[in-house]
Amino acid sequence: MAGERPVPATSPLKRRVLHALSIIAAVVVIAYFARDVARQWSGVRDLLATITVDWPLLALSGVVVLASYAVLIETWRRTVVAWGERLRWRDAARIWFVSNLGKYVPGKVWQIGAMGVLAQEAGVSSVAAIGSSLVVNLVNIVAACLVVAVAGAQVVTIAGRWFVPLVIVASGAALATPWMLPWMLAVARRVTGRELADPKVPPSAILVALVGCVIGWGLYGVAFRLLAISLFGHAAGNTASYIAVFTISYLAGYLYLPSPGGLGAREAVLTTALAALSLEAGAAAYLLILASRLWLTVLEALPGLLLIVTGRARPTPTNRRNG
Repeated sequence: MAGERPVPATSPLKRRVLHALSIIAAVVVIAYFARDVARQWSGVRDLLATITVDWPLLALSGVVVLASYAVLIETWRRTVVAWGERLRWRDAARIWFVSNLGKYVPGKVWQIGAMGVLAQEAGVSSVAAIGSSLVVNLVNIVAACLVVAVAGAQVVTIAGRWFVPLVIVASGAALATPWMLPWMLAVARRVTGRELADPKVPPSAILVALVGCVIGWGLYGVAFRLLAISLFGHAAGNTASYIAVFTISYLAGYLYLPSPGGLGAREAVLTTALAALSLEAGAAAYLLILASRLWLTVLEALPGLLLIVTGRARPTPTNRRNG
C-alpha cells in the first residue's frame, strides 16, 4: 500500500526479555492482592453466608454497565467518522467487544492492534482505524482524570488542593491530543509493522471522545454503587464517591500494562480507595471487589467470546470511505 513501508521489528531476544519482565511484574501484583484476599478469606466466607443478593438490582447494575459499553462504542465509532470514514454501529460493536479481549493479554497493545485490524476489514483506512483507537484510549485516560477530580473533590479530604491542578493538567492533555498523536502512532507502527502517515486529528473527534468517555466513566461508577447495594442492601456513600473510587482504580489497572485486564493493580488501588472514603473495609471490601471483578469480566468478555464462537467476530466489509 502506498505510503506504508516496513518498520524494523524489535529483536527476538528483546521481545522475550520484555515479555518475561511483564509476566514477572504481573505475577508480583496479582500475588500481592491474592495474599490480602487470603488473609481476609474467612471473613469473606462468613459474610457470604449472611447476605442475600438482590438479583433485580444486580441485573440493573449489569444493564448500566452495558449502557456504558454502548456509549464507548458510539464514542469510538464517531471518532472514526470524524476522520471521514464510515462504520456501522453493528460492526463497531463487534470490533469493540472482540478487540477488548486483547486487554486480557499482558501489554494491552493487542487490544489496539486488534481494533485496527478488524476496522480495516470493515473498510476503514489504517490511519483512521488505529489513530481513532489511540485517540480514544488517550482521551479515556484524560477523561478519567477529570472525573476523579470532579467526583473525588466532593469526598476526599486531600482532594481540595489537587482539584484545580488536576483539572488543568487533564484539560491540557485533552487539548494537546493532536500534538501527542504522532507519538501514539509511533506505538502503532511498532504494533502493526507499518509506516503510517501522521494525520491531523479533527477537533470534533477529540470533543466527541472526551464527552463520551466522561459519560462512560460515570456510568461505570453508578453500576458499581448498584452492585454494592445489591450485595449489602445499602450504599455507604453517595454516587460521586463510588464513581471516584471505581474510576481511579480502573485507571490504575488500565495503566499497569503488564497485568492482563489490570488484574491485581485495580483491586489493590480499589481496596485503598474504598477504605480512604469510608465506603467499605475488611471482608466487605474484598467481597465487593471480587464481585466487581467477576461481574465486569463476564459482561465485558462474554459478548466477544460469543461472537468468536458463533463465527460473527469479523465485521462485514461493506463500508466505504466518504467522498
